[in-house]
Amino acid sequence: MNREPRDVSGAVTWGLLAAWAVHDLEEVVTIPRWVRTHVPELRERFPEVPERVWRGLTSVDRREFGTAVAAVAVVVAAAAADGWRTGGRSAAYRTALDGFGLHGLVHLAQAAAVRGYTPGSVTTPLVVLPFTLWARGRLRRAGALPPTRARDVARGLAFAATTAFGAHALARRVRHAR
Repeated sequence: MNREPRDVSGAVTWGLLAAWAVHDLEEVVTIPRWVRTHVPELRERFPEVPERVWRGLTSVDRREFGTAVAAVAVVVAAAAADGWRTGGRSAAYRTALDGFGLHGLVHLAQAAAVRGYTPGSVTTPLVVLPFTLWARGRLRRAGALPPTRARDVARGLAFAATTAFGAHALARRVRHAR
C-alpha cells in the first residue's frame, strides 16, 4: 500500500539526527579518557594489530575529534533532511539509518572483543538499536521501506565506514592545515 510521503512523521526522519547526537555525545565524553587508559592494555592483548592503528588512535586530539564529529553531523543532518523531504523514501536516508544501526552492532562487537566497555556501547542498546528498529518499522508500515536485501546491508556498512573514515580524514587534514 503506497501512502503519501508525510505519513512518516518527523520523529522517524529527524529522529535519526537526534539519536545520533545522543550516541555521539557518549563518544565525545568518553573517548579521550578511554583511549588513554585502555590502549596500552589492548596493545598487549592484541599484538597482531599493526602499530600504525594504535598510533592513529592515540594521536587524535579533542579538536580533531570534534571536527570529525561535526563532519558526521552534517552528513547525518543531510540524510535526515532528505528523509523528511521524501517521507522516508529517500535511499540516502534509508542507507544512513541502516548504517547507524549496523554501526551500533560494530560497537557491541568491539565491547565483546575487549570484554568490557567501549565508547558507544552504552547508547547502542539504549538508543541506536531501538531507534533504528522503531524507525524501520514505521517506514515499513508507511510503505516506504522495500524488503531488505544483502546489498542494502552492505551499503549501510559502507556508508557508516566511509562517513567515519572520511570525517576523520577531513579532521586530520584540517588539523594539519593550521
